[in-house]
Order: sequence, then C-alpha cells, then structure tokens
Amino acid sequence: MAELPTLLFCMGAAEAGNDWLRDYLRAHPDCHLRAVDELHYFDGLEAGNLGALSRAQSKLRDGYRAQLTAGKGSAARLRRQIDDRADWIEVLGRGREDIPAYLAYLTKGADGARLVGDLTPAYGLLPERRLRSMGGIAPDVRVIYLMRDPVERLWAHVRAMSRQRSPRGAVERQRTSNILSRTLAGEEGQIALRSDYRAAILRLRAAIDPDRLHFAFYEDLFEEAGLRRILDFLGLRWHAPAVGQTEYESRALEMLRDQRRDARAWLAPQYDYVAEAMGWLPEAWQTVKVRA
Repeated sequence: MAELPTLLFCMGAAEAGNDWLRDYLRAHPDCHLRAVDELHYFDGLEAGNLGALSRAQSKLRDGYRAQLTAGKGSAARLRRQIDDRADWIEVLGRGREDIPAYLAYLTKGADGARLVGDLTPAYGLLPERRLRSMGGIAPDVRVIYLMRDPVERLWAHVRAMSRQRSPRGAVERQRTSNILSRTLAGEEGQIALRSDYRAAILRLRAAIDPDRLHFAFYEDLFEEAGLRRILDFLGLRWHAPAVGQTEYESRALEMLRDQRRDARAWLAPQYDYVAEAMGWLPEAWQTVKVRA
C-alpha cells in the first residue's frame, strides 16, 4: 500500500472559519479533499447514527442527480458530488467503525497529494478517548482547532440557528434575540458547548501529541502571516488564496449594545482562559472586549 498522505482533522468551533479553510485547501495544489464537506464520521460513531447519516447523504445525492438531469449547474461539479457521495454512503452503510474504509475514501483520487482531510467542526466536542484514537489512525495525523472571538462566534451561531428555525429561512430580530437569551440562560446546550473553548483545548491537549496539534484564530486566516503558520504546521508550501475568497460573514443582523454586553460577560471566562492558554489574544478579540 502506498504511503498515506498527511491526514488533517480540522475541528474548529462552529462559525469559526472551517468553511473558509476547507475551500482554501481544496484549491491548494498539494491537497486532496473530497466533495462531501463535513463527514461527521467520528461523532456519528459516538452517537451510533451512521444509518441516519447515510440516509441524509442519499437524499443529498438524489438532489444532485435531479439537478444534473434538469441541466441545472455545472455537470462536472454535480457528477463529482454524486460520485463522492456514493463512495461515502458505501462507507457509512457498513454500520460500524471501519478505519481502512474511511481512509480509502479520503485518499481515493489523491494521486500523490501531500494532504487529505476531514474538516468537521463537531469533532471538537468529542471525548478525549475518541480524540486519542483519531490521532493514531494514520502515520501523520495533524489536528487544527479554530477559534474565533467568542462574542462574534456566538452571534454568528445564533444567527445561523435563527435562519435554520425560521419558516422563511430568514434571520429575524425577535427569533434571534430569543435564541441568544435562551443561550445566556443555559437553555441552548449545543450553542453553549460550542462556545466552550476551555473544555475543547483541555481535551485536545490531553489526547493529541503537541507537535501534531495547532490552535489557530479565525481572525488570522485572512492575513498572510496567520495562513503561513497553518501551512508550515501542515508541511505545505505557500499558495495564495483565490481572488475573491474573503471572510464568509453575513451582516444580516447586527448585535445590539446590551446583547453584546451580556454576551461578553457570559463569555468572560473563555477570553481569560484562551489568553492564559495561548499567551496572547488577537487584536480583534481585544477590540470586542473594549466595545463590550
């Protein structure tokens, strides 16, 4: 069997730049990423729901087939989505952990690429024992955990949930405010979990070899120096982002002053812990701190 490329797990917090980094690496000449964006394989194993994941991917595959038949969109892109999902559905259909099949999926078509990857933010919530096992499934496993200013990340997450729960698929002020209020009151568990950088950092540091673990800030993705640090960690050469690839950020609804103040107070322990653990905070985090 040919030597496996470096395997990247990116498990940044939700709304912290995972999509941006995935698109950047897809365009990098030394990388090979399959068409399915978030595999959810290891959290699926933890939850015992590979069957549900398979059914969801089958539905998406059928949707791409319908688009192809109707002549909507790029035929090449649609065929890749269909073919990659067919391969992934086969892995999920085994209904049990099968690391050789998982790795074969990631590396199919790699053709000498130096890096393959699975960029699934939910992996940041996995227990220490699962993270430790993931760190040993290939000769060279690298793990990146992405963090974003806690208040900005929280607001982006709340907006995303508001859009998802809206019958019109819109970000509406009242619904968004209600979700934020419930979060701060401890009633939106998943949003709170993804806001807990301290717990994620502690689990990752306990489970992953420090030489194979890199903590990165969302705010640095869009600066050459920050992106170069990630590439150096991954052993990849410099490749400039595509023209027009900028922050994936919606300003559909701005945070009100009192909301920002309350969120900053709720998240104060996260600012303090990250500053202590990393030894510094990005300037953008300091700006939010002052504004609050």
